[in-house]
Amino acid sequence: MENQPAHINLGKILFAFAVVVIAVLACGRSIWMGDTSWWQAPQPGNREAADKDASPQFAFLPPTRAPGAPILTPTPDDPHPIPSPRVETERYVVQPNDTLGEIAQRFGVNLNQIMEANQLNDPNLLEVGLELVIPAPLPGSLGSDFKILPDSELVYGPASAFFNVSAFIQSKAGWLAQYQEQVEGNPTPLSGAQIVERVAQDFSVNPRILLAALEYQSNWLTNPNSDPARREYPLGVQEPRLKGLYQQLAWAANNLNQGYYLWRVNAVGTWLLGDGSVVPIAKTINAGTAGVQHMFAPLYGRAGWDQAVSENGLFATFTALFGYPFDLAIEPLLPPNLAQPALQLPFEVDKAWAFTGGPHAAWGDGSAWGALDFAPPAESVGCVPSDEWVVAVGDGLILRSADGAVLQDLDGDGFEQSGWVILYMHVESRDRISPGIFIKAGERIGHPSCEGGFSTGTHVHLARRFNGEWIPADQNLPFILDGWVSRGLGKEYDGILERNGQMVEAWTGRSPDNAIQR
Repeated sequence: MENQPAHINLGKILFAFAVVVIAVLACGRSIWMGDTSWWQAPQPGNREAADKDASPQFAFLPPTRAPGAPILTPTPDDPHPIPSPRVETERYVVQPNDTLGEIAQRFGVNLNQIMEANQLNDPNLLEVGLELVIPAPLPGSLGSDFKILPDSELVYGPASAFFNVSAFIQSKAGWLAQYQEQVEGNPTPLSGAQIVERVAQDFSVNPRILLAALEYQSNWLTNPNSDPARREYPLGVQEPRLKGLYQQLAWAANNLNQGYYLWRVNAVGTWLLGDGSVVPIAKTINAGTAGVQHMFAPLYGRAGWDQAVSENGLFATFTALFGYPFDLAIEPLLPPNLAQPALQLPFEVDKAWAFTGGPHAAWGDGSAWGALDFAPPAESVGCVPSDEWVVAVGDGLILRSADGAVLQDLDGDGFEQSGWVILYMHVESRDRISPGIFIKAGERIGHPSCEGGFSTGTHVHLARRFNGEWIPADQNLPFILDGWVSRGLGKEYDGILERNGQMVEAWTGRSPDNAIQR
């Protein structure tokens, strides 16, 4: 099957639209006066628009503050339901690849507490199968309730669509403007701007918060002579596996996401700081602020963390670079009446695939449990070539297609930062669809594989975003694919699909019990 690009000339429409939005930003916010050359309208690919109404989400860009009007402190959120602190001792059996630090982080306790409770002398000597006593945490004083930035400034949402990362970095003429790095074995180095853009797109995290964090930690934007001690670890994460800007920013984006989405589902009540202290979270912060607080938690002890999340910390750096963050707020980011468009299963009719992964992280391990996995029929297991086809779950424009990932825009506006977007991951480069093609539901995208990210077997990983936010598959907006409704079972990757009284449970292999077909 061959997909042909459908063309339409949108140049005049996009140009006029960009001019209007840029004019509003320049005239409406006194904070934003100055160089606007780093704002641009992204150029959507080709699209078939004869029967598609473009409905950009940019109609609700933030209202502008009158020139000279005072900056108002953001209203605290309503008290957020958070888990009660654990008061009972728990037990945990060490699994392969566990580290004591990760176990301490998972249970929100000081590593030294675990060592003392289990009479361990060396945190690096941990036997698989060892049963550990996990004491209750000893929380300190309440964390800051200062709101650092709106939710829409943490995600890769509508307000980031006109941000020109490269132009902004070059305008600051710092170390980042001249930085280059080879990423994931590619012999062609990426510039600092390309690395920021790649991390922002992959994790769906706003590039402005990544740049602000980089500036706060290392002054890479404004200082042309970076501190040599910070050149390998500019975010301050001193781990050999996280050397270089790409790995540092990926770590930051993953941790921003983790705090954001844990807060969204009421699954976190404390932060574990780098010095082992436990900080109860203020109930009136928002998810964007929770993401920032979580990112800084492993980097600092209590005094440094308090500074970083205060009015004089990252907030001041962000404001100096981009203006008052709440002037950029898009609220609500997810409309209260939001509903998923009609979608189908991602494979062809009369093909029995295996449902191998229930709700789990959409990207990295910090994002919402927004993904489902499906494996093609095959005689063998593991990463083996497949001639089966991944097909589009809905009508839409292909925005990106590289490194195993295909991104499809479902709402017809040509922007990945707005409206509904579908991620198809682990799509083989052979026969993979190209960007700029508008396809219908059921048309071919490519073959399932292990390409892109980490995978132990050939499959396709399917996830959704709306306005840049990963949509969980186990909450109030479940995946609905050909009438099959996703539901989580409380543990990552465990889940079921239900339709008309039928139920298919996810399992990592292939069997009649997890087979599903259109």
